[in-house]
Amino acid sequence: MARVLVTGGAGFIGSHLVDALIARGHEVRVFDNLSPQVHGRPPRRPDYLHPAAEFVKGDMRSRPNLRRALQGVEIVFHQAAAVGVGQSMYEIKRYVDVNTLGGAVLLDLLANEPHTVRKVIVASSMSIYGEGTYDCATCGRVYPMLRSEEQLRARDWEMHCPRCGEPVTAVPTAEDKPLAPTSIYAITKRDHEEMFLAFGRAYKLPTVALRYFNVYGPRQALSNPYTGVAAIFSARLLNGRPPLVFEDGRQTRDFTHVTDIVQANLLAMESDAGDYEVFNVGTGVATSILTVAHLLAQRLGVNIQPEIAQQFRAGDIRHCYADISKIRRVLGYEPRVVFAEGGLDDLVRWAREQRPEDGVERARRELEAKCLIK
Repeated sequence: MARVLVTGGAGFIGSHLVDALIARGHEVRVFDNLSPQVHGRPPRRPDYLHPAAEFVKGDMRSRPNLRRALQGVEIVFHQAAAVGVGQSMYEIKRYVDVNTLGGAVLLDLLANEPHTVRKVIVASSMSIYGEGTYDCATCGRVYPMLRSEEQLRARDWEMHCPRCGEPVTAVPTAEDKPLAPTSIYAITKRDHEEMFLAFGRAYKLPTVALRYFNVYGPRQALSNPYTGVAAIFSARLLNGRPPLVFEDGRQTRDFTHVTDIVQANLLAMESDAGDYEVFNVGTGVATSILTVAHLLAQRLGVNIQPEIAQQFRAGDIRHCYADISKIRRVLGYEPRVVFAEGGLDDLVRWAREQRPEDGVERARRELEAKCLIK
């Protein structure tokens, strides 16, 4: 059994990973700054955090904090990050500081100070792809960039071939797709992935990067208006308000239960077959945002129709869902939770126990003030 550090381990994904590691007999230390945006005020160790986990409060940018957290550690799961695509576009310094610089402080410690770490697994994100992968009937496989503002103002929401201009069809996105991040958050996650893998290869420290698709499940911060869309919609519905849906709601994402994210992390830790590699972690199933809104209202037992804004946000993509053939082949990963079945019910059970604050209107005003919604 190993001594493990989970940065961001008091958060949504990190805390589930902590539970699974402790269940397997590992000794786990959690490093987290208890961000008020996630944990509320006053921030405190969450009740759901496993009592057997050692907790160290600290900031990723603090070398002394990190040095203490790394003592005696063999495996590092780097989950800590400021999360919020829209917010990252106007809190640019904070996101780059926390995410990119925070990751750099960790790597600098590993490069320049004695340590016992023998493997690192870093959380990346599907957001680094930008738009997903598409097929054109004439041109074959294509990778369109963002839709133009002219196209979006015409409410022409779907993608067109960048070569011939004809409509294209979304297909699963594989790890070899060219990266084209469209937000500061996405750029910082690309930084994480590339910095950690470059470091790992140079120092022969086995490192694995996992590109998470749209994660949902219990413990997601429902009051954070910059978290996952399923959690944001839940908070709206529980407050008697309609989910706010941009464009026409037919854009699709790959909704992945947090326990499948944990499964991928454990496989990456336990096998050396994925060392120095990057893997998608998703389900391979595309689900529309409008479907999410309708299913949540149904499961929560409220008769509230979504507000379809017919507006668009700067940097938003149309379709992206995972090709998971590589992680299946190399690590033996297999998604176990279906969104529209047990996965959604799991989120709803958690949501019913919460008293979420609905911060959507505040977030909308902030984005509009910065001309990021049109």
